[in-house]
Amino acid sequence: MTAWLEQIATASPPILQETAQDPQNGYEEGLLKRSPFHLFMTQIQRIKSSVGKGKHQHSSVIQFFSDLDPGGKKKGETEEEEIDLSRPNNQNEKPTLPASAEVSHNISETDLVSGKWKVKQFMKKLGKKPNSKNMDLNNCALNETDLMELSGLLLFLPELEEINLSWNDCIGGTLKPLTLQLHHVNKLKSLRLNNCSLTAEDIASLGEALEIIPFLEELDLSWNTNIGGKLSLLTKKIQKGSKIKILKVIDCNLAAKDGESLAQILNVIHHLKVLDLSINQKIGCSLKSIAQELKNVPGLEELNLHMCGVKKDGLQSLDTAFQYLLELRKLDLSCNREIGRGFEDSAAHLANLKDLEVLDLHQCCVTEEDLAVLTQVIPLLSSLQELNLSSNKNIGMSLDHLLSRLRFLPKLKSVIISNCSLQKASFASLADAALHLPELEILDLSWNKCVGGNLKLLLEALKLATKIRVLILSSCNLAAGDLALLALLMRTGHLAKLQKLDLSYNDTVCDEGWATFYQDLAELKELSELDVSLRPSSCRDCGMWFGKLLTALPEMPAFTELGMQRWVFSGAQQKQLEYFNRDNTRNVRFDYRGQVSVSL
Repeated sequence: MTAWLEQIATASPPILQETAQDPQNGYEEGLLKRSPFHLFMTQIQRIKSSVGKGKHQHSSVIQFFSDLDPGGKKKGETEEEEIDLSRPNNQNEKPTLPASAEVSHNISETDLVSGKWKVKQFMKKLGKKPNSKNMDLNNCALNETDLMELSGLLLFLPELEEINLSWNDCIGGTLKPLTLQLHHVNKLKSLRLNNCSLTAEDIASLGEALEIIPFLEELDLSWNTNIGGKLSLLTKKIQKGSKIKILKVIDCNLAAKDGESLAQILNVIHHLKVLDLSINQKIGCSLKSIAQELKNVPGLEELNLHMCGVKKDGLQSLDTAFQYLLELRKLDLSCNREIGRGFEDSAAHLANLKDLEVLDLHQCCVTEEDLAVLTQVIPLLSSLQELNLSSNKNIGMSLDHLLSRLRFLPKLKSVIISNCSLQKASFASLADAALHLPELEILDLSWNKCVGGNLKLLLEALKLATKIRVLILSSCNLAAGDLALLALLMRTGHLAKLQKLDLSYNDTVCDEGWATFYQDLAELKELSELDVSLRPSSCRDCGMWFGKLLTALPEMPAFTELGMQRWVFSGAQQKQLEYFNRDNTRNVRFDYRGQVSVSL
């Protein structure tokens, strides 16, 4: 090594030799005390100076060091990095140049190393780990300065496929510098900008950038209310052949003209799989135009129109479109109160959705006429796995029991019938149908008073529902006998898979009922959440059963959360709670008295 360094000193420019011989610089022993890395950096500086004057030099010294990483190891000997900054192979590129020539042509190797370090430092500052393909900066309190810094780092992330800047509401109005640098990440597939306070200027600059990120598949602009009425600044830039598969603009205050703009792009984004327009009440006025163009996206799998102001005529237009959407997996029409009586004449093609797995019609004010049609149509949806009919009070009072027809849907995993004014007859119909639902995992009967005192009707179904994970019986007017029945099911192992049990707002249960229930609670080894809170308007002393509850919890390894709001503890029970807290180190959230939370 010493001989090699002397050779370098001899071949080096005069400035290196002078430095080595100058006693004023403190180098009495010349280059023998200079590190190879220091020599290398000095040599690089002179080469950069020569290149700046139009003189390109390529020395054997640089060729040697270009094969080393900053730690001095040969390439291929270093451990795999979290960020790979190597250029992608491309058969159409020019032949590979020598290392020094490639440095001067594009990015110097020194700059690559420096850029890589800057990316890591940037991510570390935000408490994130760097990843060459996924830049997840969700909810990082980013500001304009951060965004400018990120823009400058894209040059060093050529393999990036996902950028998530969601829930950074201070970057609104500052997106343009970033979009101008997106050509460095032209492999980008996913861009999420939820709740970023985006402005019209941001949307326009994003539209201009779409051409330079041709592989984009997901664009999520949800919860940016300022873009309402301005969506055309983006959509008019989407070109035919676009690869966009997921488009979400939830709660963006979209206007009717935005709906027209969306309708127009359906003719050019033929690969669309997910369209989510939820919580845009004014979009209902242009739903007819959107529905007419849905035939251009026959591969659509999810259509979310939750709270979109859909009316009867809009539903009719949708039904016509359903004949082209044979791959639809999820349909959400919930919280469209003016849809009532729309199914009466608009459900003919709904029955053709043989692949539909999720149907959400909660709070749609369906009428008895609608139910008469749905009773015939829903049982034909043979792939259905999730059905939500909540807050449609006519369901429980209808003489034509739709619930009895659920027996023809053996793949059902989730049935949500909260607040449907169930009567004993309709509840009995549901209980009978549940006997034929072997895959049932979620059952929500909350806010149906008739369940109280009649839970025994569901006994046999719950015995067969060996996969049940979530059971919600909140505000069902339960009695002590109903809790005794649940205790029996727990004791016999029929609820062994249960993970969440909600018995809240059942103030009608006496202390004896709770005591019976807690006696067997420890049998639920997979239970993680239990809620027995009282109604907001009530308050009640804990009974002697409180000790049984605390005794059961340590025997439940999966348990994490207990809701006991508005239950009042005596002094002795407070002591029990303190002992429990002292003796048990598991992280159990104990929520009581409405406002106070204690970690146990």
